[in-house]
Amino acid sequence: MAKRDYYEVLGVKKTATEEEIKKAYRKLAMQHHPDRNPGNKQAEERFKEINEAYAVLSDREKRRQYDQFGPSGFRQRFSQEDIFRGFDISDLFKDLGFSTNDVFSRIFRGGGRGGKVRYEGFEDLFGQGGGQAYDFGGPFSAGGYQSQGGMAQKGQDIHSDLNITFQEAAFGGEKKVRFSKGGRVEEVTVKIPPGIESSKKLRLAGKGMEGVAGGPPGDLYLKVNVAEHPLFKREGSDIALDKEIKISEALLGTTIEVPTLDGSKHIKVPPGTQSHSRIRLKGFGLPRLQGGGKGDEYVRIIIKYPKSLNEKQKKLAEELKKEGL
Repeated sequence: MAKRDYYEVLGVKKTATEEEIKKAYRKLAMQHHPDRNPGNKQAEERFKEINEAYAVLSDREKRRQYDQFGPSGFRQRFSQEDIFRGFDISDLFKDLGFSTNDVFSRIFRGGGRGGKVRYEGFEDLFGQGGGQAYDFGGPFSAGGYQSQGGMAQKGQDIHSDLNITFQEAAFGGEKKVRFSKGGRVEEVTVKIPPGIESSKKLRLAGKGMEGVAGGPPGDLYLKVNVAEHPLFKREGSDIALDKEIKISEALLGTTIEVPTLDGSKHIKVPPGTQSHSRIRLKGFGLPRLQGGGKGDEYVRIIIKYPKSLNEKQKKLAEELKKEGL
């Protein structure tokens, strides 16, 4: 069953302020807290749903991406671990007086790998304090937790940016990237696949934070940002550019020289070519990441009209007019 929209879960509008979201979350969390609904599985599921929605909407960057990609697109990009990473709800419920030593152990238990973990801020959620460790398991067994002597856990993933040129995206290659890891700067060589697009992510296995209690290290995810080209506009695997020609060249046809990713190429413009029509150069685009081969290059013909005419040009234009042109 598809999950509901996070705004709908909290009962707020998409334009809601941070304070309105916080207020709605607190009210709903109090209402559906397991201590107020003992043995009520439906309330526990609602409580989990409320916490997940607040974990996203209370974080400016996660909320921005949620608004940008929508519920479906966001969940394709963010795992449960990503959603709850950095989620700090300390002090929200200090004054409620709940006696809930193991509430999160009960409702967030994954049933797979266990292990005692402490999630930042949860020990103060219900006024307990004292560094209580909760047995989350499941999706909470990595990123953002500290081991309390339990089973091995995978290290936290690291997310960074990879800025490349248009040419690097077109031809691929290798590039050294620096990223922050545990307060220090590290460098790694990244292989860039030909045809990569902006917003794609490259995963470098094992380059994230060290694992806990002998667990494997996390991964490094690099979000690709491709710089714009001064001439070409990207259209998926295709590229496009504009080329100006004269009126006479459009009427009579001509041969023009156009740039491509592989150097210059001469192409024919047939007589009677209309302005803004496109000429296709098959296979002169970018490599396709899936399916192989290359895209095409499209040259858009722009007829350049003079801003003024001399006397001879005016006479020629009058003659053309007489001939119905």
